[in-house]
Amino acid sequence: MKWIWAIAAAVTIGALGGCAPTQTTQQNGDPGSTDTAPAADFTILSGSENKPLEPIIQKYAQDHHLTVRMNYSGSVDIMQKLESNTITDNAVWTANSLWNTLGDKHKLVKHSESIMRTPVVFGVKKSVAAKLGWVGKPVTVEQILNAAEAGKLRYMMTSATQSNSGASAYIGYLYAFSGKPEVLTMAQLQKPELQSKIKRILSTVNRSAGSSGWLKDLFLSKYDSYDGMVNYESVIIDADRELVASGKEPLYVIYPVDGLTIADSPLGYIDKGDAAKEKQFLDLQQYLLSPPIQQQLLAQGRRVGLVGMSLTNADASVFNPDWGIDAKRVLSPIRYPSAEVLRAALNLYQSALRKPSLTVYCLDFSGSMQGNGEEELKSAMRLLLDQQQAKQQLLQASPQDKTTVIAFSDHILGEWSASGNDPDALSALDAKINALNAEGGTDIYHPAMRAFDIIKAQPNLEQNFPAVILMTDGQSNTNLFGQFTQHVDTMGLKTDVPVFAILFGEADKSQLQQMTDHTSGKIFDGSKNLAGAFREVKGYN
Repeated sequence: MKWIWAIAAAVTIGALGGCAPTQTTQQNGDPGSTDTAPAADFTILSGSENKPLEPIIQKYAQDHHLTVRMNYSGSVDIMQKLESNTITDNAVWTANSLWNTLGDKHKLVKHSESIMRTPVVFGVKKSVAAKLGWVGKPVTVEQILNAAEAGKLRYMMTSATQSNSGASAYIGYLYAFSGKPEVLTMAQLQKPELQSKIKRILSTVNRSAGSSGWLKDLFLSKYDSYDGMVNYESVIIDADRELVASGKEPLYVIYPVDGLTIADSPLGYIDKGDAAKEKQFLDLQQYLLSPPIQQQLLAQGRRVGLVGMSLTNADASVFNPDWGIDAKRVLSPIRYPSAEVLRAALNLYQSALRKPSLTVYCLDFSGSMQGNGEEELKSAMRLLLDQQQAKQQLLQASPQDKTTVIAFSDHILGEWSASGNDPDALSALDAKINALNAEGGTDIYHPAMRAFDIIKAQPNLEQNFPAVILMTDGQSNTNLFGQFTQHVDTMGLKTDVPVFAILFGEADKSQLQQMTDHTSGKIFDGSKNLAGAFREVKGYN
């Protein structure tokens, strides 16, 4: 595998996002699982940022009388499957070489080539950029920090341990605040002054997510409440097209001069000694790298050609200079650090530097959960509360996190809390959950309202990422959505408190959709893999 200087990701639904299954697309609670997928001649385990490219892949498959299936998965999942040598697909297409570098300990990936590239940028409303003096000027990460701390900038950014765009921005910040070294070292990473600066800038993020594409959609839906977002140049282009079409002010692209990172989108073959499959892969890869397809990618807002090269034939309606997009600029990304430093940096982010999470879990222990459902729920929560298991998923708690569990059926069965990341305190929570027995009917509304009461009572709420994670397997016996919305709306919360709902069993999606829509949350499907759904949703908080 080639050593690429970049880290990042891109677009439509994020690193751990979901999509509806089609004949050629498999997605369930365990992204990338092929347990129930139709047979295919060739399968690609891919980051979901490649979803817009599927028509290109399927056109190739049709022309060559093949069935090619894209199995979409998250970056952490792909990394772990490489690490454990459990990939059953013929190829892997990550958003960034970062995850291959961290996971490919068995040297499974061959013929890795970058298909396209997109830099990680800061998209800011142009009027805000003008007030800050950033239009047409070089902007440093320090300037972004100062503007955000001064209250002049409200923005969104994805999680560095669950989404490539967040990881990219974070690594870029590390380089910027280390004085832009040739390569980041372990010694530099441990410097208190660096960690202090990083903690400060991460504390200015106003809303997080586990997916770059979902973050874009969230920003568009809450356009009046935020000034910008950290995302990919290609995503900003997509967002600006939508904003202009709706008569709104577009975002202006800021390229941090001291912390620029680039997504390199490597496509590699998983070598299993099958010469015919290897030939199929090489033919497909060559097709994607051919001039006609590269031009199609360019028209979609992806950069093609060598890293650092300017785009001499870019369409100005796509790479629009009025949006701050500089197609002629030679991009100079940071140099990729070693796998050891990258892993240490991500663990440091999750365990110490990120903005704290304030999470209230509402867990359904109604009678319909008896048996396998009850055991799966307990196992899923153990994965998050057991800090050894959580660390493997880059989801461990930090010293400032606050965790509450509300167990319910047709009434609240119990409520327990733990502060910080003390293993004993979190294990005590797990023990409370494990001692529960499923029984009774279902009421999702009173536990959710109680969760909002708990969150509102927390001091300095804006210094946390609050969220309600509601898991249910049935239809609520009472429909109290009107009472729920009134309860939430009259609280006067100045910080977004999303409800993230996990579907299981026969859960009523329409009831959950109402709640998530009202709170700018999201629904996750746990019907095939409940633990995977809990892992995914925690990446949004």
